[in-house]
Amino acid sequence: MTNWREISKEAAFVSHRLIGWIYWDPDAINAYSNLGIPDGFGYYVTSRAGLLGKAGSDSVSAAYYSIHPEFVHASYKFLNEYAGVEDVMKVRDAAVSNGLKKYAPKICEELASMNEALWDAARSLPISGRVLFAAQLGHRRLDDPLVDAWLAVNCIREWRGDTHWAMLTTEGMTGVQAGILDGARRSYDADWLPRSRGADDEAISTAYTGLAERGLANEEVVTESGIAYRQSLEDKLDDMSSLAWRHFGETPSQYFIDLINKVGDTLLGRIDETGGTKWMPAARRLNDSSES
Repeated sequence: MTNWREISKEAAFVSHRLIGWIYWDPDAINAYSNLGIPDGFGYYVTSRAGLLGKAGSDSVSAAYYSIHPEFVHASYKFLNEYAGVEDVMKVRDAAVSNGLKKYAPKICEELASMNEALWDAARSLPISGRVLFAAQLGHRRLDDPLVDAWLAVNCIREWRGDTHWAMLTTEGMTGVQAGILDGARRSYDADWLPRSRGADDEAISTAYTGLAERGLANEEVVTESGIAYRQSLEDKLDDMSSLAWRHFGETPSQYFIDLINKVGDTLLGRIDETGGTKWMPAARRLNDSSES
């Protein structure tokens, strides 16, 4: 019997590696800076949100869930002063094309050949409640099948992200609490994960109080029950997110996983080199956590 939870888990893992490096790519950030935006401020926020940026920073904050709204607002304040959403997407797409050809040339032809099948899988997913996913559906690059395939994978990845936040919302879990629990599961110290998303001491203390009331933390330390609870949510997410890969098919899904694994360490290395060794935690095995 096909283990769809495992396939979903591994497909998500390699997808995070395929996508994640672009958010710290120096060429992309330099091009973003050349739009007039000082030091490329906010590139991650605006490039990832894509067309959702047209709805305004509050809508983007809602979709991002755990990133501090003031950082999101500042990111769009700079963007709207110097350029527009379409400009960001052009910068990002060009950097994806150039970066994959430079750092992962061995997979480019095969990945490009999957673009239509990957888009078919992405469009098979239910749109309801998945705002960040929905914002990506209208952006394709038929003139560049490699980027087009990357965009399809990004859609599937963002569907998983939207589903993750929806699960946490129904669980009554705040963005800061989510960061604390996942950071503990990954052995990230000093609450690095929620702090990296803008949480301050007061927000973290409040979050721990709420977790303690549910038996998930004690004296600002996540308990074994808290880690087990977080893992149970991850298992549920893997099950729910298998939809796209079931549609894609067992053999093509495994082929996709194997293909991206050929360059996964290289792409993660780009994140380590350009961002730091804790960024993009979902692209790291649980025992890969290390100091920044």
